[in-house]
Amino acid sequence: MSKRLVQTIPNLFSLGNLLCGIFSITANMNGFLRLAAMLLFLAAFLDLFDGRIARRLKVNSELGVGLDSLADIISFGVAPILIFYTLAPHSWLTSFAFMIYPTMGALRLARFNANPTFGYFIGIPITFAGLVMALMGAFHYSNAYVTILLAVLMVSPIRVNKL
Repeated sequence: MSKRLVQTIPNLFSLGNLLCGIFSITANMNGFLRLAAMLLFLAAFLDLFDGRIARRLKVNSELGVGLDSLADIISFGVAPILIFYTLAPHSWLTSFAFMIYPTMGALRLARFNANPTFGYFIGIPITFAGLVMALMGAFHYSNAYVTILLAVLMVSPIRVNKL
């Protein structure tokens, strides 16, 4: 197998993650909230393997790191907050949660890319936060306080061991 083809394999997982996020947004816009939530679980499954495969194949790249973060902000930042916003009664608190959650998710990803850690994360991963949001959405539940708490935890100084 050519080296160039091998280098694309992890990126295909990241692109699958991204597509799941895009399809989740589309499903949400069409009223299929449970499907939108389930697609985020599939995105997380794909996200679990992109970096591992890149390390195993020894094809880590800046492109792959950037692509993974862009996919993550869509699949675990934008898509879950849209599910939340679809379900939540509209108020100033809902609007605040709608703005703060993806903003803190992007900050968390940028901070990790600028200062990677090995063996642990600082702050909860956006993937975990997005899956909590997706799980709430799967049960047609939204809570602005939980959403804001997840946003804060993403940028908090707590250490979380990697899986």
